[in-house]
Amino acid sequence: MTQPAEHDLVLVVDFGAQYAQLIARRVREARVYSEIVPHTMPVAEMLARNPKAIILSGGPSSVYDEGAPSIDPAMFTSGTPVFGMCYGFQLMARGLGGEVAHTGSSEYGRTALEVTAPGTLLADIPARHTVWMSHGDSVTAAPEGFTVLASTAKTPVAAFEDVGRQLAGVQWHPEVLHTEHGQKVLEHFLVQIAGCRQTWTMVNIVEEQIESIRAQIGDRGQAICGLSGGVDSAVAAAIVQRAIGDRLTCVYVDHGLMRQGETEQVERDFVAATGVDLKVVDAEKQFLDALAGVSDPEEKRKIIGREFIRVFEAAEADILAPKIEQSAVAGEDGGKVAFLVQGTLYPDVVESGGGAGTSNIKSHHNVGGLPDDLEFELVEPLRTLFKDEVRLVGEQLGLPAEIVWRQPFPGPGLGIRIIGEVTRERLDILREADAIAREELTRAGLDRDIWQFPVVLLADVRSVGVQGDHRTYGHPVVLRPVTSEDAMTADWARLPYDVLEQISTRITNEVREVNRVTVDITSKPPGTIEWE
Repeated sequence: MTQPAEHDLVLVVDFGAQYAQLIARRVREARVYSEIVPHTMPVAEMLARNPKAIILSGGPSSVYDEGAPSIDPAMFTSGTPVFGMCYGFQLMARGLGGEVAHTGSSEYGRTALEVTAPGTLLADIPARHTVWMSHGDSVTAAPEGFTVLASTAKTPVAAFEDVGRQLAGVQWHPEVLHTEHGQKVLEHFLVQIAGCRQTWTMVNIVEEQIESIRAQIGDRGQAICGLSGGVDSAVAAAIVQRAIGDRLTCVYVDHGLMRQGETEQVERDFVAATGVDLKVVDAEKQFLDALAGVSDPEEKRKIIGREFIRVFEAAEADILAPKIEQSAVAGEDGGKVAFLVQGTLYPDVVESGGGAGTSNIKSHHNVGGLPDDLEFELVEPLRTLFKDEVRLVGEQLGLPAEIVWRQPFPGPGLGIRIIGEVTRERLDILREADAIAREELTRAGLDRDIWQFPVVLLADVRSVGVQGDHRTYGHPVVLRPVTSEDAMTADWARLPYDVLEQISTRITNEVREVNRVTVDITSKPPGTIEWE
């Protein structure tokens, strides 16, 4: 990853924590730029990146386990500020000569904390408050030179600091919402102890990305972007359009699997907000023909992905090739003129192994690439951002709230929300039911509280019902409202009963093919957010 210019860098060392990405996001919420690195990265390599501070995450291991992740103690004597959380706190204590023991007393979940000496880290925080614990071992003695700041009923050393050496740590998880005053504790470390500058703002991000894109694409480069209707591709396109104007062409493939009104919204609202050159390709028949008779979820996904590539490649050839030819004739140098804009996010980079990657790709490696004999250069303006940051950038760029705050929507669209064969009739049934659910969610003012709200049509299932004194044999639909921060884990949303009742009543009244509405109350894991 390339660190954005002019910002202090905080490295979050991942020891297998469930919350490593959340820690990095909380640092950014404090307006300090952060990146995640694996604990296997040599300390010398971390320090070579000149971080302003390093945070050691939690993790599932015991520091005494054979083969447990460790850290080179040289980190603590390097002069770089370090903050340990949970497992990282214990590694710091042990690495500096303190004591960590398996006391037989574990703490999991909400725990009462007693602040005994606030120091810098816990200044202006209530003496008693609740924190989120998850540990079996405990620090029983702080290293020499450290001040013990807090304790719990089972943990004598729950926090410590050595401000002179810019080292501090806590046994609990300040990054999770269940911890009271967690963000304040983190900011005390970042600003008061480590001296980080709080320069990471959405205004800066937009300005820096526009400048970076102009430098990358140059004065005559032509770019193409596949718009999906989702926030990531929309924001990526909007930034690039702001940078190079009409040298960006957006292609929206209407595969007939979108929700009600979404194609029209992209055509109308996105163009109105950005002025982008948008080409809409009507490919509904091509997709539905290819999906005819197919019920297997994986086969559906593969077909939809394959057809999308074919449509995008054809559109690219028609739209971009002539522009490239004109640019090449007009240009005096032999530089690249073909660019592909993608809405890659930072979690995608982390989960695919890190962020080193190359910016040059061959067409067969990406959806809608150029032919194999012509290199395509990637433009990824959101590559350093988390989803919530992308939404804030979208607002900064003036995109409509309907696009910026749209729930995540899968690339295969409604094709994977129909259990059974995908047909036009079944899509229309699902579109109606889905539109009602979304309308009622908006009417109840719950859009921002729900991460995603799939509506699933059980097209291969029929159930007996009674409507208007007549026996019916219709389809059930499943409502799947979930809450999440990053889609890695999710919980079913506790929607108010009156909202659920209104959705159910309207669907069974207005969508004649549906006679039963159910609610999925499975968390992730074990269930996924989507059904297929």
